[in-house]
Amino acid sequence: MPVNRNALIRYRTIDNCLRNRLRRWTLEDLIDACSDALYEYEGIDKGVSRRSIQMDIQMMRSEKLGYNAPIIVLEKKYYTYDDPDYSITNIPLTDQDLGKLTEVVEILRQFKGFSHFQELSGMVQRLENKIHSAKTNQEPVIDFEKNDSLKGLEHIDTLYQAIVNKRTVRLCYQSFKARMPNVFDFHPYYLKEYRNRWFVIGIQQKSAPIMNLALDRIISIEDCPARFIPRDDFNLSIYLNDVIGVSVNRDGQKETVLFHADRETAPYILTKPLHQSQEVVEANSHGTTFSICVQLNFELEREILGFGDRVKVIAPDKLKRRIKDILQQAIEQYQFEFNSATLSHHVQKLLYKGFSIISYVFTKREVNGMKSAIDAYLKIAGKNEQAHSIRGLIQKVPQLKQLVFNVNLLKILDNIDPKLFLTKVLYFDKTQESNWYVTWHQDTVINVKGRVQAEGFTGWTKKEDATGVIPPDEYLSHMITVRIHLDDADEDNGALKVLPGSHKKRLTNDEISLITQNSISHICEVKAGGIQLMKPLILHASSKAVNQKHRRVIHLEFSPRDLPGKMEWAEREELHFPG
Repeated sequence: MPVNRNALIRYRTIDNCLRNRLRRWTLEDLIDACSDALYEYEGIDKGVSRRSIQMDIQMMRSEKLGYNAPIIVLEKKYYTYDDPDYSITNIPLTDQDLGKLTEVVEILRQFKGFSHFQELSGMVQRLENKIHSAKTNQEPVIDFEKNDSLKGLEHIDTLYQAIVNKRTVRLCYQSFKARMPNVFDFHPYYLKEYRNRWFVIGIQQKSAPIMNLALDRIISIEDCPARFIPRDDFNLSIYLNDVIGVSVNRDGQKETVLFHADRETAPYILTKPLHQSQEVVEANSHGTTFSICVQLNFELEREILGFGDRVKVIAPDKLKRRIKDILQQAIEQYQFEFNSATLSHHVQKLLYKGFSIISYVFTKREVNGMKSAIDAYLKIAGKNEQAHSIRGLIQKVPQLKQLVFNVNLLKILDNIDPKLFLTKVLYFDKTQESNWYVTWHQDTVINVKGRVQAEGFTGWTKKEDATGVIPPDEYLSHMITVRIHLDDADEDNGALKVLPGSHKKRLTNDEISLITQNSISHICEVKAGGIQLMKPLILHASSKAVNQKHRRVIHLEFSPRDLPGKMEWAEREELHFPG
């Protein structure tokens, strides 16, 4: 390999080191960094001599390469740049450089009119703009789209060389959905840019489907001794012909997509078509209806959603429903703002009245996810589980935990008491088939792991595999109950009724009878996705449902206090609050 290339690698390495002002660089540190860089890029493992690095520093300081690097030595030991903003990559072009580049641009401009070189137009304009700026010392007159913070750009040259030279590479890759990175051999065929993000297209092994990998998710690339598998008759243009973007369903069929754009938006779509198959179906004073023939994919959805309410999908129905669902879920994100003032109001209401109702804590998608998980469990459990009541729900359906403890609920619990932990989870479903009336009462029983005698703990019970006990009031007064509503709850399907302010102490049966006969109850109507916060000691009841609707509720209890001695909460789960 030419010495000049090795020298350039050393110059760039020294430059990167001296620009890093978070550490101090000795000559030995620079030698080690350059040795590592030469081994990484060129496979040279004999290291670099002390004299070579000293000569490199002198060369960088000189005018021979036009660097004039302001390298200084601090305390006779540590190398750094006197100018913290300096880099050899920022040096201006010389007159000779400008002359050569001007000649190159003139040659390239001759090809701009040929169909085979249409891709050169942007490149030539970029070069012309850069040269004009350098010659006149003026600001560039063209600003091209760029993202200097985009990850993965450092892999472009390595992959390009592998494609051109038909070499297999070993990738360490981690998609956004993967928990751990995956290492595999890859045969790259094409590099593709879409919306300022780069992708490499190729295969893992012979007869395997084409893969499309984003460069920003590549952790590392290594040489691979495996024999390269040629692409044969694979053609990128044909491969991407029926899609917007780069996501291709190998077995998917293209479909005719009809969409209507309003009068103000239609000209933008006419002058910049979404796809080469785009045609105008109808145009009138209200707008224009377009058609495109493509596969349905993520990029198509993003294009349509990018127009907001200016574009409406007409067909196919599944795409129309998909866009509608996404927009509805987006609206839910703005329905309730969980700011400090709002949460403080609900916490104060909980403390003084014993309950509070908060809407839009869960999105429709999260609610449906919880329903589906419970239905799947009941289907497997069969007759071994009652469909209208499940104890120990999180332990039996562990995938619910991530859905139940979303950011909103954790934020609410954190505002109530950051010491809270989960102690019990129940599930109820009140329907015409499983319908019941609950008389006025307070929740006074907690579940523990086995019977352990302790002062003040009375009324021991055993129900199924749960051991119940009534603790002293100081435990109950600090506990919080959260009822997550998976369906709308109102008076017709047995919504909970409460007596505000009745949560201050544990009441006798006579006191409960006296209070309920002389108080006006509050019916807790809660929409699906909302929650009801309540203190366990608040008097509450519910009537039988009088309609055919479900009233599914996930009932959670929390406490900030440990139990005495060796007594333990039966379903204790720690909470991980955000931030």
